[in-house]
Amino acid sequence: MIEFRIDRRSGVAAYLQLVQQTRQALRLGLLKPGDRLPTAKEVVAATAMNPNTVLKAYRELERDGLVEARRGLGTFVRQSLARPEAASDGQLRAELTAWMDRALSGALEHEDVEALFKAVLQEHDLRTPEGT
Repeated sequence: MIEFRIDRRSGVAAYLQLVQQTRQALRLGLLKPGDRLPTAKEVVAATAMNPNTVLKAYRELERDGLVEARRGLGTFVRQSLARPEAASDGQLRAELTAWMDRALSGALEHEDVEALFKAVLQEHDLRTPEGT
């Protein structure tokens, strides 16, 4: 089951953080069709957020066709966003983890690492023709 983390200093609305974290878990294959999301009550207890905020996030995921609410049972994943070859990303993930460890031990803050990663990703996007 997914465990949500809310960063109140990020400037990103809490419901949107839930949506993004769920999408990320679906993309990485951490959530699969049939998996149950935590109930709104469970998310509220873990994050101290308003239940309506959780329900708003779940409604957005449902509108996108990613989850479905089953009355009295909870909210369940309908489809995955994972690529079929995602399971073979282990080596790449290990290399990225090692890079992250070096970056954070080099006195970079989380925000610095994120900015650096995004800048390199954007540079790569500018160099790479679409569709390749």
